[in-house]
Amino acid sequence: MTKVTLQDINEARETIKDIVKKTDILESVKLSQMTGANVFYKCENLQKTGSFKVRGACNKIANLTDEEKANGVIASSAGNHAQGVALGARMSGIKATIVMPATAPLAKVTATKGYGAEVVLNGLVYDDAYAKAVEIQKETGATFLHPFNDKHVIAGQGTMALEIFEQLNENVDTILCPIGGGGIIAGVAVAAKALNPNVKIIGVQTANIPSMHESMKQGKVTTAFKNTTIADGIAVKTPGDLTFDIIKELVDEVVVVEENEIAQGMLFLMENQKVVAEGSGAVTTAALLNKKYVPQEGENVVCIISGGNVDVNTLYRVIGAALTKEGRRYSFNTVIQDKPGGLAELTKIISENDGNILSANLSRLTVGGNLGEQTAELTLETFNNEHIAKLKEAITKGGFEIIEM
Repeated sequence: MTKVTLQDINEARETIKDIVKKTDILESVKLSQMTGANVFYKCENLQKTGSFKVRGACNKIANLTDEEKANGVIASSAGNHAQGVALGARMSGIKATIVMPATAPLAKVTATKGYGAEVVLNGLVYDDAYAKAVEIQKETGATFLHPFNDKHVIAGQGTMALEIFEQLNENVDTILCPIGGGGIIAGVAVAAKALNPNVKIIGVQTANIPSMHESMKQGKVTTAFKNTTIADGIAVKTPGDLTFDIIKELVDEVVVVEENEIAQGMLFLMENQKVVAEGSGAVTTAALLNKKYVPQEGENVVCIISGGNVDVNTLYRVIGAALTKEGRRYSFNTVIQDKPGGLAELTKIISENDGNILSANLSRLTVGGNLGEQTAELTLETFNNEHIAKLKEAITKGGFEIIEM
């Protein structure tokens, strides 16, 4: 038996009903056409504080004792739990201290401070922030609010599944859900499986930090970290034991997506759904786009967009990576003759083959150090990978060697 029940989640819904929004469900026409399924988005990026985390944080704060509240609260967070705790604490008149990774997006740090919390930055990922928060908690005696490994937090996140079933008149076959520490998918799985034991729950994690994926494979809580990720909201090296027990019992499968696939998912949501999602919110889209989960014809699939708190500078870099993955941007080096018209010969070939030059940089420092030559570094706007292949063939035939970047 799980330690969180449908009754807990229904009670959480009653507790937070005047605080959180019932976020929209949107149909994805494009993704439905691509997959043959009926794909819908649960848009928690439109939630207060821009993320689902406010559900669990406010439910937890509401269940604190007077003594716990009087001591103030402390939490560790990649950014979204931070804002939820900060908002809940401000509404309850409680002092809040939040420890966030130094890599947390500026937008999340600024927003958390804006809700009145004191912010401490430490480390690269959530686990580093957690260690610092535990240290501060011991010094101050503040009440620690865990972002995922807590019954009240999990129950609060599970309220999302109640809304999904209501909004789709219980016509739900599969829910794709992001995984970091496991709080959101644990809550969603408890509620969804209680309402319909046949519904499939698919977790999606970044391949850079596949801690829950590895834990499922090993059959026990396992730490995993390969690199940092643009999906900072799910950058958790060690999942919770409470969440793992629930996930092991109720989640059907956990898949992983690569960083460029996450970027592609973010771009897809912006272009086709007019939705801005952070990396962790786009992993479910990435899973469908890259066939990490392949739905059946006519299957009713809900993708949870867990948050939209993305830094604009990060968004700029992500768009570039996504365009490259889709073959809509191509960069390369080549060598041209250092003479009048040397560059023009190359640009003429590109123009004749419908390539648009976004940038061109020249340097007289060539690979071989040959006098009379220049290195040209170009970035082109292209239609797709087939167009890139056509351009490369034409450039090579024109006597220019392509040096891949």
